[in-house]
Amino acid sequence: MALDAGDTFGRYELVSWLGRGGMAETWHAQLVGAAGVTKSVLIKKVLPEYADDEAFISMFISEARISATLSHGNVAQVFDFGQVEGEYFLAMEFVDGKPLDKVLKRAMKSGMPALPVPVAVFIAMEMCRGLHYAHSRTDSSGKPLGIVHRDISPDNVLVSYEGQVKIVDFGIAKAQLQRGFKTAPGVVKGKYLFFSPEQARGEDVDARTDVWATGVVLYELLCGKLPVDGPPHVVMMKIAHGEIPSLSQVRPDLPEALNRIVLQALHPDPARRFATSHAFGDALAGFLYANHPRFSSLSLAHLLRVLFRGDLLNEGRELAVPEDFLEELKAWRQPVGQDQMPTVPHLRALPTPRPHTAPVVVTRESQEEDAPALPTAEISPVRRSWAPWVGLAALLALGGGVWWTQFRSGPEAPVGGTAPETPQDPKPPVVAEVDAGVLVDPSPPPPPPPPPDNGWTEAKVRALLDDVYRMHKSSKELPRAAKLVQTCVDALPDNADCRLAAGITYEKLRSIDKSALHYRAFLEHAPATDLRRTAVSERLAALPTRKPQEQTPANEADLESARSAVLMYLARGQLKEALDAASQCVTRLPREPECHLLRGDVLAKLGQVAESARSYERFLAFAPADHPRRPSVLRKLAELGATGAKE
Repeated sequence: MALDAGDTFGRYELVSWLGRGGMAETWHAQLVGAAGVTKSVLIKKVLPEYADDEAFISMFISEARISATLSHGNVAQVFDFGQVEGEYFLAMEFVDGKPLDKVLKRAMKSGMPALPVPVAVFIAMEMCRGLHYAHSRTDSSGKPLGIVHRDISPDNVLVSYEGQVKIVDFGIAKAQLQRGFKTAPGVVKGKYLFFSPEQARGEDVDARTDVWATGVVLYELLCGKLPVDGPPHVVMMKIAHGEIPSLSQVRPDLPEALNRIVLQALHPDPARRFATSHAFGDALAGFLYANHPRFSSLSLAHLLRVLFRGDLLNEGRELAVPEDFLEELKAWRQPVGQDQMPTVPHLRALPTPRPHTAPVVVTRESQEEDAPALPTAEISPVRRSWAPWVGLAALLALGGGVWWTQFRSGPEAPVGGTAPETPQDPKPPVVAEVDAGVLVDPSPPPPPPPPPDNGWTEAKVRALLDDVYRMHKSSKELPRAAKLVQTCVDALPDNADCRLAAGITYEKLRSIDKSALHYRAFLEHAPATDLRRTAVSERLAALPTRKPQEQTPANEADLESARSAVLMYLARGQLKEALDAASQCVTRLPREPECHLLRGDVLAKLGQVAESARSYERFLAFAPADHPRRPSVLRKLAELGATGAKE
């Protein structure tokens, strides 16, 4: 039957037509109850031409049966199912927002190369939560239902203007409650670009197929393109053989830790993938909250409100977006990639600019096998329209040429520590381009120092440090990198860039005392306006925790996993789950002080003063005398004692 906005459809009043898919159309509707109470819903109605298609109707009913059992914040819930004048329909939760594929397209159209790293990771993490809930569903007797979505793609993920992420369309999910409705052997359903290798081969699939598809979605969100594209036969062949290019080949500025997480989700062997969506989500949460601790669903909501502001205004709506988020957005729209960075011959020494008001953000990467990836600071370049994130900086993997090139693109400290101004270039002082216009620094440049007389030109220093940072990519090259950078330090002991490179190199070699020596020298010789000072200061303060401890690699992995889990649960306000994770850490590693510290912090948040104090005391019993957290724990114990006395 033909429908129009304002018509009645069963118990529902149609508000507006939303779209038409291959076999169904969708409407925004509202359920009108007593006393004028209304509830917005989405009506999904089978098209008339498929009303007699038994296979499709069976699948549609299957979707209703499966989805009606699901109730989770990351799954769009089904409220009703039935027929109106012979046409089947679903009434489901109305998500006030946009499909993820449209979010990505709009972001790229607005000037972003892809979604910002924290946005993409957060969306994928939320998808994992919803999928794990569905995967782990059981019937009333506790028997697993074996639900697998099998059609995860950006158009089956909705993002609301409030920052919620919802998975929809379990219509082709495989579950035992389908009463025998199974895919015939060798038949594949869904979208082939998101098929797992086993799905592409027509084999039976399990929850790890959804892990793969979520990995493909995250790959596309981060890189702006799919890992494999082309006609079906080409894509299916590449997927079946696991021919997936590394993210670093497409977007070299992505942190290596994130690259490893995504590629594990996209491993062609299901046994070597994340075993569950929960494990995948935990890995993403550990990365997100270690590097972007302030990111939340509100950040995602603000992004959507900006991207679709015109759509909202057309609907007579204007949702608030704070000014500080607009500053983040400038950075998201114009990130600096390797292909945008100037090469060494085109660099010119610049006078030191006025310090920027944005903080330098330190990021933390997970440890590598041979040498741990180090935190770094993201610098706002002087000559580009890239405002800082206000606490949510774009992440780059420290080590290698990328970090050095990022520093070169910002304010530079040339040989001798003062920036000479080229006599042939009578340009005014530093001009920093911003979206709103041009800001000119009126302060006069410092007088040029005399050229070095030891043969170490600025170009020579840059070339040497380029080689040093390239060697950081391989742990076997680190000793050579140390010898090379030491020549720079010996020749130019007051050069801040040489000192910084030496500090990073020795930290990667676990020579903590030498690293600290060079970091201190950097802080002594770098100008007060050098935007790297904050990051280096924080690294220097954290060095004592990187000294070798009596822990096995397995213990380090357990501890890192516990930290990530506790941090994630605390950020989500799930204190009970955070306490469980901290307690498990204590059980597995009873002599590890960090586990007792984690448990003490969670118990303090729960108001369990006596238990929290006992955990802090256990921390002090096991922590070495020079542990950097001892003073803060002693203060916490004193505060808890005062609180207990009042009670």
